[in-house]
Amino acid sequence: MNSEIANFETEMNRGFLQILVLALLEEEMYGYSMVRTIRDLGYEVEENTLYPLLRRLEKNGWVRSRWDLSEDRPRKFYAITAAGLKLRNQLIGIRRKQDQILNRILKEKSHV
Repeated sequence: MNSEIANFETEMNRGFLQILVLALLEEEMYGYSMVRTIRDLGYEVEENTLYPLLRRLEKNGWVRSRWDLSEDRPRKFYAITAAGLKLRNQLIGIRRKQDQILNRILKEKSHV
Protein backbone atom coordinates (compact mmCIF):
# COMPACT_ATOMS: atom_id res chain seq x y z
CA MET A 1 0.00 0.00 0.00
CA ASN A 2 1.46 3.36 -0.91
CA SER A 3 1.92 6.07 1.71
CA GLU A 4 -0.89 8.28 0.38
CA ILE A 5 -3.44 5.47 0.78
CA ALA A 6 -1.96 4.61 4.19
CA ASN A 7 -2.52 8.22 5.32
CA PHE A 8 -6.17 8.10 4.20
CA GLU A 9 -6.63 4.75 5.92
CA THR A 10 -5.16 6.10 9.17
CA GLU A 11 -7.60 9.01 9.16
CA MET A 12 -10.58 6.77 8.39
CA ASN A 13 -9.56 4.25 11.07
CA ARG A 14 -9.26 6.89 13.79
CA GLY A 15 -12.99 7.66 13.82
CA PHE A 16 -14.03 4.08 13.21
CA LEU A 17 -11.99 2.80 16.15
CA GLN A 18 -13.70 5.25 18.50
CA ILE A 19 -17.14 3.98 17.47
CA LEU A 20 -15.96 0.37 17.63
CA VAL A 21 -14.59 0.75 21.16
CA LEU A 22 -17.75 2.48 22.38
CA ALA A 23 -19.82 -0.34 20.86
CA LEU A 24 -17.66 -3.05 22.45
CA LEU A 25 -17.83 -1.47 25.88
CA GLU A 26 -21.52 -2.06 26.29
CA GLU A 27 -20.07 -5.03 28.19
CA GLU A 28 -17.20 -4.40 30.58
CA MET A 29 -13.83 -5.44 29.12
CA TYR A 30 -10.16 -5.02 29.88
CA GLY A 31 -7.78 -3.55 27.31
CA TYR A 32 -6.04 -6.64 26.00
CA SER A 33 -9.36 -8.44 25.70
CA MET A 34 -10.56 -5.57 23.49
CA VAL A 35 -7.48 -5.88 21.30
CA ARG A 36 -8.08 -9.64 20.86
CA THR A 37 -11.79 -9.18 20.16
CA ILE A 38 -11.15 -6.46 17.58
CA ARG A 39 -8.47 -8.54 15.88
CA ASP A 40 -10.73 -11.60 15.87
CA LEU A 41 -13.26 -9.48 13.97
CA GLY A 42 -10.62 -8.92 11.28
CA TYR A 43 -9.67 -5.37 12.23
CA GLU A 44 -6.08 -4.63 13.21
CA VAL A 45 -5.45 -2.45 16.26
CA GLU A 46 -2.28 -1.87 18.21
CA GLU A 47 -2.25 -1.63 21.99
CA ASN A 48 -0.34 1.66 21.73
CA THR A 49 -3.32 3.04 19.78
CA LEU A 50 -6.07 1.59 21.96
CA TYR A 51 -4.85 2.62 25.41
CA PRO A 52 -4.47 6.36 24.67
CA LEU A 53 -7.95 6.26 23.11
CA LEU A 54 -9.36 4.63 26.25
CA ARG A 55 -7.70 7.26 28.44
CA ARG A 56 -9.12 10.06 26.27
CA LEU A 57 -12.62 8.53 26.33
CA GLU A 58 -12.40 8.18 30.11
CA LYS A 59 -11.12 11.74 30.57
CA ASN A 60 -14.15 13.00 28.65
CA GLY A 61 -16.57 10.94 30.74
CA TRP A 62 -17.63 8.58 27.94
CA VAL A 63 -15.96 5.53 29.51
CA ARG A 64 -15.36 4.55 33.14
CA SER A 65 -12.74 2.17 34.45
CA ARG A 66 -12.08 0.05 37.52
CA TRP A 67 -9.20 -2.12 38.62
CA ASP A 68 -9.72 -5.82 39.31
CA LEU A 69 -7.04 -7.02 41.72
CA SER A 70 -8.58 -10.43 42.40
CA GLU A 71 -6.15 -12.35 40.16
CA ASP A 72 -2.37 -12.55 40.03
CA ARG A 73 -2.28 -9.91 37.33
CA PRO A 74 -4.28 -6.71 37.97
CA ARG A 75 -6.58 -5.75 35.11
CA LYS A 76 -8.20 -2.44 34.34
CA PHE A 77 -11.75 -2.93 33.10
CA TYR A 78 -13.58 -0.35 31.01
CA ALA A 79 -17.29 0.20 30.38
CA ILE A 80 -19.32 2.80 28.54
CA THR A 81 -21.10 5.50 30.57
CA ALA A 82 -24.53 6.99 29.88
CA ALA A 83 -22.80 9.95 28.20
CA GLY A 84 -20.70 7.51 26.15
CA LEU A 85 -23.80 5.62 25.09
CA LYS A 86 -25.38 8.86 23.89
CA LEU A 87 -22.19 9.77 22.01
CA ARG A 88 -21.96 6.30 20.48
CA ASN A 89 -25.51 6.49 19.19
CA GLN A 90 -24.86 9.92 17.68
CA LEU A 91 -21.65 8.72 16.02
CA ILE A 92 -23.40 5.65 14.62
CA GLY A 93 -26.08 7.95 13.20
CA ILE A 94 -23.41 10.10 11.53
CA ARG A 95 -21.69 7.01 10.12
CA ARG A 96 -24.96 5.63 8.74
CA LYS A 97 -25.78 8.95 7.09
CA GLN A 98 -22.31 9.06 5.51
CA ASP A 99 -22.72 5.49 4.24
CA GLN A 100 -26.15 6.30 2.78
CA ILE A 101 -24.79 9.33 0.94
CA LEU A 102 -21.81 7.40 -0.41
CA ASN A 103 -24.01 4.48 -1.48
CA ARG A 104 -26.40 6.84 -3.29
CA ILE A 105 -23.54 8.43 -5.16
CA LEU A 106 -22.04 5.08 -6.12
CA LYS A 107 -25.44 3.76 -7.20
CA GLU A 108 -26.08 6.83 -9.35
CA LYS A 109 -22.63 6.55 -10.95
CA SER A 110 -23.19 2.89 -11.78
CA HIS A 111 -26.35 3.76 -13.76
CA VAL A 112 -24.57 6.27 -15.96
